[in-house]
Amino acid sequence: MKAKILSCIFLAALFIAFASPMRAQRRVHRAARSRVNSASVYPVHEGFVDAHGMLIYYMTVGRGAPLMILHGGPGASHDYFLPYLLPLARHNELVFIDERGSGKSQKLSDPAGYTVENMVEDVEAVRQALDLGKITLLGHSAGGVLAQAYALKYQRNLTHLILCSTFPSTKQMNEVLAKEKASAPPDVQAKLDAMEKAGLFGHGLPYQQNRYTDAYMTAAWGQAYFPYLYQNHPDPNYDPVANGIMSWDLYREMWGSDGEFVIDGNLKSVEYVDKLPTIHVPTLILVGDHDECAPSLSKEMHDKITGSKLVILPKSGHMTFVDQPDLFMGAVDSFLHRGE
Repeated sequence: MKAKILSCIFLAALFIAFASPMRAQRRVHRAARSRVNSASVYPVHEGFVDAHGMLIYYMTVGRGAPLMILHGGPGASHDYFLPYLLPLARHNELVFIDERGSGKSQKLSDPAGYTVENMVEDVEAVRQALDLGKITLLGHSAGGVLAQAYALKYQRNLTHLILCSTFPSTKQMNEVLAKEKASAPPDVQAKLDAMEKAGLFGHGLPYQQNRYTDAYMTAAWGQAYFPYLYQNHPDPNYDPVANGIMSWDLYREMWGSDGEFVIDGNLKSVEYVDKLPTIHVPTLILVGDHDECAPSLSKEMHDKITGSKLVILPKSGHMTFVDQPDLFMGAVDSFLHRGE
């Protein structure tokens, strides 16, 4: 009997010992949930969507109607939007994705699968898997090409379309790139020409051979391109060599292997100008007045998409949301929430 009493006392003590931390933990969880429900807290959710055999990374933050955001490169990731686009989370649920082969998303063993058409289906798979319903779609640079392609096929799933610093025609974009290269200082042009003639890949140590050389990245992105990237507020952390941290197999498949000033990968198939009049969702077109994707390209998109709104941001390069953050956010917010 005494042994049974002692056993009961021992079990009770064990229960108290374990239950107290568990109760404390539940209190912490309740407090955390309470904080999360606060209007001043914006939780981040992330995961992967299996898009027809491709695991596509997504990250969401914010409240309101869904605003999906497509990055450029091609072959970059959503990271370059952060923290710049975060103010939009106050009025919309931001849905960032890394396109197939980019960032945290699954890579392909055969780069031939990196096409705009396949990426359109990835975007649609994410929209369906997250049960987003109709969305606003924002695409920047090459992501704007993807946004146009999505709208041309799935505009029934869009409430709004936002095209930022992008192009509707590779032929026209190549003409712009040629002019930008020709405007570089003569010594920079000579360096670029010599490196392109020698071939841009296969140089250096084994780990360096499947990317541009540091010298080419510095000349192209740090010198010739730079006036078209930033104007008003150059990012003090910008590094043209670090800019080369990307999915190079994807980049070469889509952009090409002959340098920064000609697109001769599979993006050369992008010729949407004559198709743009079929887009009838409310469309905002944003571009910098010194943009790498010249304002003339955005003006043509504006002319072709009936009822679209064109905003040319002053003293701004390709990174409009860095150069003119207040004007960029104001334009997007007023376009999406006109009556609020």
